[in-house]
Amino acid sequence: MALKTYRPTSPGRRGMSGATFDEITRDKPEKSLLRPLKKKGGRNTQGKITVRHRGGGSKQRLRLIDFKRDKFSVSGKVAAIEYDPNRSARIALIHYADGEKRYILAPLELNVGDTVMSGSDAEVKPGNALPLSQIPTGTLIHNIEMKRGRGGQLARGAGVAAQLMVKEGDYALVRLPSSEMRRIHIDCLATVGQLGNVDHQNIKLGKAGRTRWLGRRPTVRGSAMSPRDHPHGGGEGRSPIGMPGPKTPWGKPALGYRTRKPKASDKLIVKRRGEK
Repeated sequence: MALKTYRPTSPGRRGMSGATFDEITRDKPEKSLLRPLKKKGGRNTQGKITVRHRGGGSKQRLRLIDFKRDKFSVSGKVAAIEYDPNRSARIALIHYADGEKRYILAPLELNVGDTVMSGSDAEVKPGNALPLSQIPTGTLIHNIEMKRGRGGQLARGAGVAAQLMVKEGDYALVRLPSSEMRRIHIDCLATVGQLGNVDHQNIKLGKAGRTRWLGRRPTVRGSAMSPRDHPHGGGEGRSPIGMPGPKTPWGKPALGYRTRKPKASDKLIVKRRGEK
């Protein structure tokens, strides 16, 4: 994938960049794998905003992605590489030998006409899904399961890849893209290879309107608000926050305050991200 830049015909165009979509081989998605997608605007089932700064954006339809890769020992042929508006990675349309069609995340080096397969008997090559027990150490992997049969949950963004470090008994040690080291059961599936669309992180949106197309609404500084809207608000002119430490809009400490609740899977984390 490559990036294209624009002629600076306006301040918004100056410095803007975008994808060239060279790897895309099909413009229209597979109709049988499409579903309607209703926007929630950051609201939960009660209608309350639980995630701020969400809303608007371009209309999209959901592509059904096969994260489970549970079609074992059946070979499939890559029919097309497509764009998915719901994720940063590209997706590949697979035509299986029994006639079924599925979408999978498209790794690097996966091209139209290639063959993919899932299961313990699959070859170790990009696009194939195998249990961690069958993957050699040092291999780059993505779409990793945390629990057998649940489907891939880790390393699913554009250009990312985890690395299988070592196998110890019933668990494998995996280094995630965040540099976190985590133990994962060796029966969990993972797909071989690094995900494509590597230059996605280098794209410059260039203007606020392009951010709105993605469904992101503006963010306002707390110090620019009134006291009833934010603990940092109020005062004449540019005022200091006037309290020990910055606060969230709900009065909780904003920096260094641990908010993560204990999870059963925490014991599988060997090294957290950011630790030296």
